[in-house]
Amino acid sequence: MSKNVVARVGVTDAAAALIRKLQAAHGALLFHQSGGCCDGSSPMCYPRGDFMVSHKDVFLGVIADCPVYIDADQFAYWAHTHLTIDAVEGRGGGFSLESPEGYRFLTRSRVFTDEEAAILKDMGAPPRGDEVDAEGAPLQTA
Repeated sequence: MSKNVVARVGVTDAAAALIRKLQAAHGALLFHQSGGCCDGSSPMCYPRGDFMVSHKDVFLGVIADCPVYIDADQFAYWAHTHLTIDAVEGRGGGFSLESPEGYRFLTRSRVFTDEEAAILKDMGAPPRGDEVDAEGAPLQTA
């Protein structure tokens, strides 16, 4: 019997195309949903290894072969929403890789349905950044 699963994060075709372009230039990437301050609430794209993921980050899922994380404090506010990473024309701020391309990543959100929320509750809390490997797969514990 299969277990129902609800994705916490998705990607638009436009963002997936931009991600593929960035992967060709920079190799393996990851996303971190910024919590504010200097970067607003923009999804930030980094080469894997350039952003240190920790127990203070929550793993949301994988889009276009890129793991996506969010700060645990920010996740507390957004836990009830599905996040979709999109790409739009314009320059964003910060250090995200797409800045020189004339596009910026943007997070769109919608509230989970009651059915999705019930499934998410059954799924339990998402793993923390130190509980998954660089591709987002759960680490094996001894």
